[in-house]
Parts: sequence; structure tokens; C-alpha cells
Amino acid sequence: MRTGEQIICKPGNDLISSVQTLMVELSERSYPIYVGENLFAQKELLSPFLGEGRAVIITNETVAPLYAEQTRQLLGAHYADQIVLPDGEQYKHMETVASIYDRLMHGKYDRKTTLVALGGGVVGDIAGFAAATYQRGINLVQIPTTLLAQVDSSVGGKTGVNHPKGKNMIGAFHQPSCVLIDTQVLGSLPVREVKAGLAEVLKYGLIMNAGFFDWLEANADSIIALSPDMLSHLIKVCCETKAKVVAADERESGIRALLNLGHTFGHAIETASGYGTLLHGETVAMGIVMAADLSCRLGWIAPAVADRVRRVIEQNFSLPTIPPAGISVNQYQELMASDKKAEQGRIRFVLLKAIGKAVVTADVAPETLYQTLTAGKQLCRF
Repeated sequence: MRTGEQIICKPGNDLISSVQTLMVELSERSYPIYVGENLFAQKELLSPFLGEGRAVIITNETVAPLYAEQTRQLLGAHYADQIVLPDGEQYKHMETVASIYDRLMHGKYDRKTTLVALGGGVVGDIAGFAAATYQRGINLVQIPTTLLAQVDSSVGGKTGVNHPKGKNMIGAFHQPSCVLIDTQVLGSLPVREVKAGLAEVLKYGLIMNAGFFDWLEANADSIIALSPDMLSHLIKVCCETKAKVVAADERESGIRALLNLGHTFGHAIETASGYGTLLHGETVAMGIVMAADLSCRLGWIAPAVADRVRRVIEQNFSLPTIPPAGISVNQYQELMASDKKAEQGRIRFVLLKAIGKAVVTADVAPETLYQTLTAGKQLCRF
């Protein structure tokens, strides 16, 4: 993976910002991830990826008043229209995608059109799926505006929508041509959204970078306070890690499955609770704790390690770790068995061998899984 840094200047050499450039290496479909401040002012970063066609912004009613005008200016003469979606996971379904198709067809948009996903993970997934399927695939640019989207969902080409029986069950792999991450937008996020994004950040440390997990634990207060230096380092590490994994396993047939730590449990919680009730990152946080608990019950990690995972998530980052009451064991099992990562009806889990080392397994005894599903706050003990 190639990385680099460039200094962007105004006429007269007035310094604007320093931009980190990371590359997702996918042969002829390779693309850059730009990370820095004030990137909405840098037309030269985005213009090479817009081609000759028109550009349509896909955003939502929360993000549009904040950043739609800046994005229109960024697109310049390419800008043609914007589609403003309702805000929330509960709108991540086929009817919303159909409304995008309707607008594109009404405007006679062709295969040279670029969809610009301006928003968090929900907007990115919906816009990405629309781009993957409209006229069998059109150009996509990702401009993520939440921490979760910046460190995870905007990179890697996973797109899709939810079904009442499962999260992200309808979708396609469709890589963007460019990802533009302006760290300044995070200042407009509610604290709850910031913390939810940090669940995905913690995931990277747990699956393959113990030193990064140590750093996150030690700097939690500054990270939550959105220290610019901390954020730049955090986003860079996460995007570098994901870019390497995606380059090695674009279609999730091997190592990329490790990025689903906490998601098998978390998606079940999110579906059972009703989309939009909990933030995606909050359910991932719960799912990571449950995965650590199951790893402990299998004898793969010590109780002290599982306790540390819970403590860092719950105390250092103030994320929820106990699923809502009322989700039955049968609900969990049914939803997890229909998860897109399941194979031939067998539930596949991403579990921990150590902090910084994860594995994928379907070899979990039903009685051991039952103990995790009913554990609540009761810590694993050998």
C-alpha cells in the first residue's frame, strides 16, 4: 500500500492544509483515500475522479444543511443535483434506493454520472448500492462525515441495505473511485455518534494491532474530545489497516472476515431491537464484548483479557456493553444463522486468541454459545 503526504497551498503560497494520501491497491481499480483538514476547498483532489459526466450528491436531511453547499462548490461545473434522504438506519431499505433510481431516471442520468455519498455509513451504503446497480454500475465518490464512516464503511466497497430479517442482506461490492476524509467535519458530530464510531476503531486494535489498542486505551479522553492530532493518527491507522486487508481480500473470502469482529452478535442485536433504535457502533461495542466473552469461555483468552476488553469499551469510551433485555436466545440464534457470514446454516464468529490476534471459527458448542448469550454482566470464568 502506497502512502504519502502533500502540502496544499493557495496562490501566494498561503498554507491551507497537509493531506495524507493512502492507496487501496486493487490493480486498475485502485483508488486514493485523502485525509486532512479543509479538504472541501480542494477541487484539485476530487476533479480527476469525476470524469466527463454530471455529479449527483446523495446526502440526508441532517448533513445537507451543514455540508451540501461546500460539496456543490467542490464539484464545480460537474454538479447537477442533490438527493436528500431522511436520516436514520430505519430508512436503509430498498424503497429508499428506489427513490434514488426514480430521480436519476427522471433526470436522464447516464453511465458517466457520478454519485457523491455525503454522510455517514447509512448514506454511504445506500448511495454505494445505488451506484453499483443503476445502469449496472456508475462512478462513486465517498465523502464520509461521521467517524464510523471515515474509519470503516467508506473504504472497501461494501454497499447495501437492510431487510427486516437481517442487516445488510441486500447489497453489492462496488469500490469508490476516491474517498475524501475531512477531519474538520467531526466537530459537528454529537458525542454519541463519536463514541459509536470508536467501537469500529477499537476493533482494528483487537483484531491485528495490540499496540494500537494500548494507545487507544491510554488516550481515550483526548480522542473523545476530538484532539486533531489524535484524530489524524487514529484515522490514518484505521484506513491503512483496512486498505491492506481489502487489497488482500476484496470479496471477503479470507482475512477480510476478521473486520467483522463483534458484528455477528451486533447485527443480531440491531435487527432484533429495530433499526434506528441503537446506533450501529453501539451494537458493535456490545458484540465485541460478547465475542470476547465467548473467546474466554472457549479457553482462548484469560478472563482478565475479556474483562479488559469490556472495561476499555465501557469505562474508557463510555459505550454500552449489555444488550437490551428481551432478546431471546432463539432470536439471537435465528438472526445469526441467517447472517450473510454464515455458511450452510453454521454461524461463523470472529473471536480473539489474544488482543491483536483474531480468528474466524464456526466450531462453537451450542451450550457454550448459550452461556455467552445469557451472561449479561456476569464475567467469564474458567
